[in-house]
Amino acid sequence: MLEIKHTLCPSCSVGCGLNVIVNNGEIVGTFPYKRHPVNAGKNCLNGRKSIDSYQNRIEKAIISKSETDVEKAMNEVLKELNGVDNSEVTVICSGNNDIEAIEALIKFSESKNYNIAFYADNLKDFSEVASYDEIASAEKVFVIGDLLYENPLIGRRIVHAKQNGAKIYALGKTEKSVTFNIADETSNSTVQEFLENNQGNIDSSSVIVFNYVDSQEDLDKIESLNCKFLPVFSKSNSKGALSIIDVKSSDEMLELLESTKVLLVFNDDIVDELDFDFGKISKIISFSPFSNKTTEISDIIVPTKSWLEKDGTFVNAMGETQKFTAVVESDVLSEIEIIEKLNG
Repeated sequence: MLEIKHTLCPSCSVGCGLNVIVNNGEIVGTFPYKRHPVNAGKNCLNGRKSIDSYQNRIEKAIISKSETDVEKAMNEVLKELNGVDNSEVTVICSGNNDIEAIEALIKFSESKNYNIAFYADNLKDFSEVASYDEIASAEKVFVIGDLLYENPLIGRRIVHAKQNGAKIYALGKTEKSVTFNIADETSNSTVQEFLENNQGNIDSSSVIVFNYVDSQEDLDKIESLNCKFLPVFSKSNSKGALSIIDVKSSDEMLELLESTKVLLVFNDDIVDELDFDFGKISKIISFSPFSNKTTEISDIIVPTKSWLEKDGTFVNAMGETQKFTAVVESDVLSEIEIIEKLNG
């Protein structure tokens, strides 16, 4: 039987709606959710391809590169946790986790006196951010990062602003930034230099949209300016996570990892994000639906449900809470079920 199921795109924090095509319980394709207020019938390439990872999901637990069953893997995890001081255990959660999973991970870590760490592209939370409509109606838009390429449905709002007569100032890491194609002024400077050079142009009619910074000082500078701004995260629920857990900078993450002996990574690819010698950590344990650079070096891997296999809550970049429901059924453990097993 052919079914159409609604869900959210997990590819970034924009929060687009996604229709998933299910045929006899198998996911076979996607198309945009036309009635969704964020993307209104459009999805970027990342959104359309978001289900590809599901076809390559982790199906077996692994200990030391050998397949095993989940029960044995979980027993091995408990053995590793019992073999070190609790202060030497670090739990990594991320914007890939839904709100419910993050709340459970926080409670679990605090009950065990484990370290818990959350990293969000070296960005932080802001109490007030611009809405997508405010980007489209701004008189001046300052873009840090290649938003048209990396976050196209936010890029669409920037294009709308341009069509409405806005002036676009763009900062990119390379001259090949797609956003440069619509910009009135372009730069390859540091973020601080970009902000300082344009400080005279930034006012209450402006919006700064960014998906990276060079330092924490850049965030303070952006927050001090007389304008609206919107950080765009690489993960679907980073904004939601920021509302319930303290974020760590890259430097703080590196310092914590130096003192970690057992690292529990829940649905994240921290190895791809941080320049750290993970060989210093005695045991790396991944709870993940999909293979990534972190699972490649993990000593133990336990498969978990993907967003397609469970109900949950994401909060998008502008702070809107969005519910999603399972598209297909699965016997794989969720993060919350794993925590219950670790609690005995």
